[in-house]
Amino acid sequence: MDAASLLLGLLIGALLATAVTLGVVALSGRRRPPLDALEPVHESLDHLHRVLAGIERDRATAHGELREQVGTVGQTSALLRQETAALVTALRTPHVRGRWGEVQLRRVVEVAGLVEHCDFVEQPSGTTADGARVRPDLVVTLSDGRQVVVDAKVPFAGYIEAVQATDEAVRLQRIAEHARQLRTHVDALAARHYPTAFGSAAPFTVLFVPSDGFLITALEAEPGLLEHGFARDVVIATPSTLLALLRTVAYSWRQERLARDATAVLEVGRTVHTRLTTLSGHLTRLGAALGSTLTRYNETVGSYENSVLVAARRFDDLGVAESPVPTPAPAEGAVRMLRSVPDGAAVHGAGGHGAGANAAGGHGADDAAPGRDGATG
Repeated sequence: MDAASLLLGLLIGALLATAVTLGVVALSGRRRPPLDALEPVHESLDHLHRVLAGIERDRATAHGELREQVGTVGQTSALLRQETAALVTALRTPHVRGRWGEVQLRRVVEVAGLVEHCDFVEQPSGTTADGARVRPDLVVTLSDGRQVVVDAKVPFAGYIEAVQATDEAVRLQRIAEHARQLRTHVDALAARHYPTAFGSAAPFTVLFVPSDGFLITALEAEPGLLEHGFARDVVIATPSTLLALLRTVAYSWRQERLARDATAVLEVGRTVHTRLTTLSGHLTRLGAALGSTLTRYNETVGSYENSVLVAARRFDDLGVAESPVPTPAPAEGAVRMLRSVPDGAAVHGAGGHGAGANAAGGHGADDAAPGRDGATG
């Protein structure tokens, strides 16, 4: 290939490259959109930017509030741990445990609806058959006069140690200790002979456990604990079971009061019936007296007309008197009989079929009329 052919080839390639470049530029110019067409896109991008900025600000604010809340929760948890530790420390003291049991027992009694000094007495004193002075926490009086003794002093130091234990073996050991303590307390309670200190007490004592968890945990280690108490006349009761027992006692008291009220209503009814019987007798005698009075009045009027007015009318005929003597009119009427009317029957008036002589046999107005005309004085 000579130099002329090479030069011609380069020239043709340059011309083709120039033509292709010009075509690409022209095509790009025709496809490029105007500036006004890109304005909505710019506005959308600006709005998106503002929204993202707002979301970022809200996120930062929420993060700060969350951090503050987490700090507050941490402080509350620390305070709760302190209070829990103080409570556990307090419950390790025997008299505090006893007081807590008494408070729980009082709440159960109040929920059951019993009335103090009427349905139950707190911490009464008594003397057992052995001469020992005892003071149970509660004595519940049944509707028949018998009493149920309740004791609420239960040891549960082993239960607290079992809850705080982190090792499983230690926990099981503390649970067994808790069951042993409860069993020992059952034996000690049976040895006090609480029922003998109160003459009408039931032959058993209720051992109140202030939490269901205490008894459930003890039964895990010693399932026969309840039977052990039953054999020694000690009934172990939790708040739920004692509440059921006291609700039954309260129901029996309500039934007893209803029975007393029914008896009182019966006595009042008998008294009212007796007084109504007496009043009916008085009304019967009063009706008889009224009938007799009416008859006597009409007889007197008849005698007056036939005997006295006859002479008085002679003065009228002679002109002695300025006005004639008025003639009294007889009294008309009848005394209503007092009789029993069945429920729903119509009650007639005094002028109906009920008119007539009274129940005592007194004369009515019809009997008095002939006497008025035929009386001679």
